[in-house]
Amino acid sequence: MATSQPPLRFTSHKNLPYRLVLATLTGRTVHISGIRSSSPTNPGLAPHEISFLRLLEAVTNGSQMEISYTGTILVYKPGLITGSSAGTGASSSSGVIRHELPAGCSRGLSYFLVPLCLLAPFSKAPMKVLFTGPGVITSATPTGDMSVDTVRTAILPLYNQFGIWNNIELRVLRRSNPGPNGKGGGGEVQLVFGHQVRLPKTLHLMNPGRIKRIRGVAYSVGVSGSNNARMIETARGILNPLVKDTYVFSDVSSAPLIPAPERNNPSAKKKIGLGFGLSLVAESSTGCLFSADVTSPPSGGQPPEDIGKNCAYQLLEAISKGGCVAPAAAPTMLSLMTMGSEDVGRLQVGRDVIADENMIRLARDLNKFGVPGWGLRDAGGDNEHGDVIISVVGRGIGNVGRKVA
Repeated sequence: MATSQPPLRFTSHKNLPYRLVLATLTGRTVHISGIRSSSPTNPGLAPHEISFLRLLEAVTNGSQMEISYTGTILVYKPGLITGSSAGTGASSSSGVIRHELPAGCSRGLSYFLVPLCLLAPFSKAPMKVLFTGPGVITSATPTGDMSVDTVRTAILPLYNQFGIWNNIELRVLRRSNPGPNGKGGGGEVQLVFGHQVRLPKTLHLMNPGRIKRIRGVAYSVGVSGSNNARMIETARGILNPLVKDTYVFSDVSSAPLIPAPERNNPSAKKKIGLGFGLSLVAESSTGCLFSADVTSPPSGGQPPEDIGKNCAYQLLEAISKGGCVAPAAAPTMLSLMTMGSEDVGRLQVGRDVIADENMIRLARDLNKFGVPGWGLRDAGGDNEHGDVIISVVGRGIGNVGRKVA
């Protein structure tokens, strides 16, 4: 869906997935330069960014990408979001797009899932993607990515606020923590997003409510299941005096095997992605969600008690920032509000959330795509956190492949 308008110009690799998603939703060509141009060892696009471009190509029809010889300049001309109907040949079987991540991938799967879920409601057909390969990391990562469990329990339920709730499922078929040096995994995850809409509903969320329950998932991959019990006991010791309704699910799985051919044994395999971690989500009485994620470092040496304590305190810190949305989910909420009907939506957020570097960068990028600036005002009333209400005017872009609501 390329237009005759001049391309929008951006620099650096920061916020690259959101820029490409916004370009796809608005149909604008983007020119991104200066991608790690100052790096003496690894200039240009990283393996996970190349893989994200391949994923965009798989779920769209007619997209064109031009990458310079050094990989420091990218020109992206978006096509129509077709979902799983775009998959052809070996990459698609029974309507499922099979996307393989390279072994050198250092980002968690949420790096791919969160932007993909933003595109899915606006696709022509349901989005069914199977993530596999030696680079799939389902846990949280040292680079700051959340775990797949947090995407499933704290990000996807937010789509219900926009009238997108039917036939959405995220299945963790095989777990994996980050491999050596934080690279590679070997997990397997399937996303099914079958609810396509013409336009998201206008959102008015200005009552944070009170925390009524805490849920979570403790996972151990290739290590003793007693690590889960130790993490859960420590986290509950901190959270139970505050919220009685606290339940953490325990999941113990074997380590994934990835091919490691040797000269004497071409079919040899090795274990990868050993470790453990904890994902916690707090839900308020008005449906607001706050999340926290901590996992064991790839080098090891951190006891499960520290993981449980750090995750519980991170969750309390996310709640203390105030507002109706956690920092990890704010870009998703504001992007969906921007794509909605031409009306003013309102969202209450904490001052620390709106002051985050990623949020400021998102606001600047949206402005470049022609979105009216956000209106900010104090929440007023009994506002002990100093929360801010963001007013967002919808663009009414919606789903060009779906003509009925």
